[in-house]
Amino acid sequence: MGPAVYILGALVTLACGILLMRGYLRGRKKLLLWSSLCFFGLSISHVFVLLDLVVFPDINFYPWRLGSAVVAMLILLYGLIWEDE
Repeated sequence: MGPAVYILGALVTLACGILLMRGYLRGRKKLLLWSSLCFFGLSISHVFVLLDLVVFPDINFYPWRLGSAVVAMLILLYGLIWEDE
């Protein structure tokens, strides 16, 4: 059951990123761009969770998981603070 949840989490965050990017390309609202980039980073983090816990359980991907999630959140934080509309 665990691998299915990890795959589903990665697919859902990737789908959210794609839908947000489509919204950005239609309306050119900067917050949609930063949100989509954040969700792409979170989907990468979910892929690292799958790799860490299911595919390669003997290799520690925890720093990569945490790093990609932190970068994704920092991208969104940058968009929320520095972009004004």
